[in-house]
Amino acid sequence: MDKKALKKRLSAQQYAVACEGSTEPPFTGEYLYNHETGMYNCVVCDNPLFSSETKFDSGTGWPSFWDSAKKVGSVIEKVDNSLGMHRTEVVCAKCGAHLGHVFDDGPREHTGLRYCINSAALKFEKK
Repeated sequence: MDKKALKKRLSAQQYAVACEGSTEPPFTGEYLYNHETGMYNCVVCDNPLFSSETKFDSGTGWPSFWDSAKKVGSVIEKVDNSLGMHRTEVVCAKCGAHLGHVFDDGPREHTGLRYCINSAALKFEKK
């Protein structure tokens, strides 16, 4: 990732989230209430990450998905012990951009997972 070029192409918040691991404030993200059909891609490299078919309202303040777009190749999960917490970070498998975190309190009728993703790390492609 060429950081200088990304700083020019992305908004300050997109850069902070995707490249510096920041988190957007809850209930402020562009895609939190998006109910359109389509694909959520990485804001940095356009890699398909999450389908609208797996999006659900978790009430947490961030777009939530119960599965990634592809079992292999869309996201990578990494141990995150920052801020005194033990969490699982989710990054783009193609470019390594920070997306958010995954938790095990998602819909039990599906995967039981909740991918809690920052809107600023996403670019929505309407179907």
